[in-house]
Amino acid sequence: MPDVRLASPQGKWILLTTVLGSSMAMLDSTVVNVALPRIGEDLDADLAALQWTVNAYMLTLAGLILLGGSLGDRYGRRRVFVIGVVWFALASLLCGLAPNVDVLIASRALQGIGGALLTPGSLALIQASFHPDDRAKAVGLWSGFGGIGAAVGPFLGGWLVDGPGWRWVFLLNVPLALLCAPIAVRHVPESGAGPSLPERGRKLAGGAEHGRFDVLGAFLGAAALALVTYALIEAQQVSVTVWISAIAGVAAGVAFVYVERHRPDPMMPLDIFRSRQFTAVNLVTLCVYAAFSGFFFLAALQLQVVAGYSALGAGTALLPTTALMLLFSARSGALADRIGPRIPLTVGPLLCAAGVLLMLRVGENASYLTDVLPALLVMGLGMVTLVAPLTATVLASVDTARAGLASGINNAAARAAGLVAVAALPLLAGMGEDAYRSADAFDAAFDRAMPICAGVLVLGAVIAFATVRPLPPDCRKPECLHHGSVTAPPLEGVRSRGRLEAAGEESGGG
Repeated sequence: MPDVRLASPQGKWILLTTVLGSSMAMLDSTVVNVALPRIGEDLDADLAALQWTVNAYMLTLAGLILLGGSLGDRYGRRRVFVIGVVWFALASLLCGLAPNVDVLIASRALQGIGGALLTPGSLALIQASFHPDDRAKAVGLWSGFGGIGAAVGPFLGGWLVDGPGWRWVFLLNVPLALLCAPIAVRHVPESGAGPSLPERGRKLAGGAEHGRFDVLGAFLGAAALALVTYALIEAQQVSVTVWISAIAGVAAGVAFVYVERHRPDPMMPLDIFRSRQFTAVNLVTLCVYAAFSGFFFLAALQLQVVAGYSALGAGTALLPTTALMLLFSARSGALADRIGPRIPLTVGPLLCAAGVLLMLRVGENASYLTDVLPALLVMGLGMVTLVAPLTATVLASVDTARAGLASGINNAAARAAGLVAVAALPLLAGMGEDAYRSADAFDAAFDRAMPICAGVLVLGAVIAFATVRPLPPDCRKPECLHHGSVTAPPLEGVRSRGRLEAAGEESGGG
């Protein structure tokens, strides 16, 4: 049983290591949008290239994050975490030195692989290292500090873009990694590696242990996302290649489902979707996080291209949503415990839809106080209302032993939804390749895109109202109470066997 206490020097080092690691990925997912106009200008990139700058990272991260957690369980959580940190830093260095947009996009894809290794690894290290009595507090501190990193991200990104340049948005990860990796090697105990440990291999269906990895499933899932994304981004230039990509993407998706259904040790066991509540909440997740990703991708451009904000001004302008989530997500979760998740998961997306539509007021020379801030405050209140109940409902809809898997699937679904949204929304809004170079053209397309985002959010609210049911009184509660990310719901790990047994005894079994 892990026995590191949070108040001990080693406990503080472990917490610092995991916060640094997760903050690298968190910062990168929030700062890049602010840098896109300057990247496009410096590298002479069209809108499709800017979409790929965002999506290349989300593609590999969404496709491999479940596999990344399994690798840590098998080969050692600290080892895989350190590899992820170093990998992420080297890919960031390549991004910062990229001579053209093609190299930047390829480097962003490599970044996503590193993110898939370190993101689940940071939480796994906390749960494998700390004494059970300190684990919940450690996870709370980890999620809180991670939220602060997410809040600082757009501001820091804007300052870097306007100051030393957009390349420093990526180069900043290198000194963070140089600090994080040695601390991890020196102070974090290894866990999860070797046949003598009970957690060798991820516990999936029925608590069975396995030692193989679903590499084929991970490949097919990532290939399906990549091919569909390519078809959507390049669809404005209808060609045989686009049609082949779309058909191949659908075929890869079908093959993914077939493989996951018939493998004895699938990366994503499809029987978990027998829970109607789990399936329903993931549909809500797809809707709301597709809308969030599309909104924040276009809003950062709208503020700079149309409203005339600097990168720093745009990054600072977007802070209220993240700050509200960080400050009030725990209280929202407590409220949902009392009244149930159905109302928050219905009202939250509707508030977000109202905030999205209020952004239609943002045009040339928009006032921050009267045009931008009201929209972001309403958007932030909606996100506060729905994110914590969404996580709680995901965890409560499956057996406690599969809570970590359920959270991972929900997180991957949110990132996949964001990936598709960033690819599809400009197409649906009729944005041309050079739309972001013209304030008038981009403003007109933005006005068409926001109602689409609002409609998807309303759809999520309808699904929640029609399908979400009250939670059982003895269900597992989220440990990540403070949340600041706008790109995906928080990850929740699996508690140790002893902790699960204790929880079962306290709740009368089950």
